[in-house]
Amino acid sequence: MTPPTRRRGSKFMALQHSHGFSLIELIVTLAIVAILASVAMPLVSVTVQRSKENELKHHLRQMREAIDAYKKATEDGRIKKNADETGYPPSLEILVEGAEDLKDPDKKKIKFLRRLPPDPMVSHAITDEFSIEQGHDWGLRSYESSAENPSAGKDVYDVYSLSTQIGTNGIPYAKW
Repeated sequence: MTPPTRRRGSKFMALQHSHGFSLIELIVTLAIVAILASVAMPLVSVTVQRSKENELKHHLRQMREAIDAYKKATEDGRIKKNADETGYPPSLEILVEGAEDLKDPDKKKIKFLRRLPPDPMVSHAITDEFSIEQGHDWGLRSYESSAENPSAGKDVYDVYSLSTQIGTNGIPYAKW
């Protein structure tokens, strides 16, 4: 439909349609987009945090199951254990390297992990105290230490995160 127009000399001018947006419409649109973005950003950061927490839970479960499998293999007589040892692995690295199977005629190694998973809550910068190459980005608890005050010893009874942060559930990652 074309806009109505009047003849020349008429008191009325031609009606015109505007093309495009006014400045006010653009400002209102930008304000709405900014409000939506400010609401979405915290949701994105919480989603990333929960993803890392799920990864931490998975890695802890994986390593704890490997430690338990090593202990069971020791109790079953498949791995050599001295009288003064607890039967838990002496280090995390042996879970990857494997231990000789005493019941296998070919003396093949039993491996419990393909690799040591990284702690997703700890920055992976190499420091003097802990190094990723050595697999020491996890806290180690020996069988002799208490759960309240975990410390490393001659075996690995449990692992925990070295992160000092607190999880979304209110519990520090080191206590998971």
